[in-house]
Amino acid sequence: MKIGYIKNNEINSIKKFQQDGWEDIEQHYRFYVNSLFCHPLKLIKNGEIVAIGSVIIHEDVAWLAHIITLFDHREKGFGALITKKLIEISKENNCSTIYLIATDLGKKLYEKLGFMEETKYIFFKKKDFKGQFKISKSIIHYEQQFKNQIFDLDHEISSENREKYLEMFLEDCFVFFEKNLIEGFYTPSFGEGLILANTPSIGNELLKIHLNNNDKVVLPENNIFSIKFLKNNGFYQNLTATRMRLGLKRPVQYEKIFNRIGGNLG
Repeated sequence: MKIGYIKNNEINSIKKFQQDGWEDIEQHYRFYVNSLFCHPLKLIKNGEIVAIGSVIIHEDVAWLAHIITLFDHREKGFGALITKKLIEISKENNCSTIYLIATDLGKKLYEKLGFMEETKYIFFKKKDFKGQFKISKSIIHYEQQFKNQIFDLDHEISSENREKYLEMFLEDCFVFFEKNLIEGFYTPSFGEGLILANTPSIGNELLKIHLNNNDKVVLPENNIFSIKFLKNNGFYQNLTATRMRLGLKRPVQYEKIFNRIGGNLG
């Protein structure tokens, strides 16, 4: 049994780890393999890759992502082994906080490794979807001059420095621009469509753009205002997942998150 880094020529073999309801993991691992701030690992037994996982480093914060064991090899401790290695890499990179999003299947394993529940993410869906919301005139397309304000707002709300990741998705970004200030932003192509905003009303205005083209939203249970807004507009809760933390607790402003990035970044 051996743990090592996934190579470019092994990415095609990642397809067999695809989970129902998850975004294309092959695409994610292609990114991890080719990004210096990511560490994608494989666990090999008898010449076969039986478990995978990756860590994404944002300065002193790490995210553990896409930790999957092949079905026939579960309950043999492989998931724990690869998770422990990812934690070790995070600490070697001076990360004082390690996050992950746990399914019900993985939550008990992560608790055994010391992770604590921080919040729940609630998945909302709408059966008969029809885009119908009017968009605020204060919402405009991204311009280069907005970049630093977006980075500052993202850092203030997430308590992470993830500029090198976020910058790749700004070209199609929308911002809520009022009195020469960026009060919120929506990045449609960043995972599931990250939405952050300073106030509930601004967050919901940006959320309307997302809802005009999507029938799914995932947000923290702390965002009571938007949960009520979604329910009033015909959305129903169909799943939950747990955001967990190992290490230093950070002042994340969950009530200002109006749609998450994804299971790999919160």
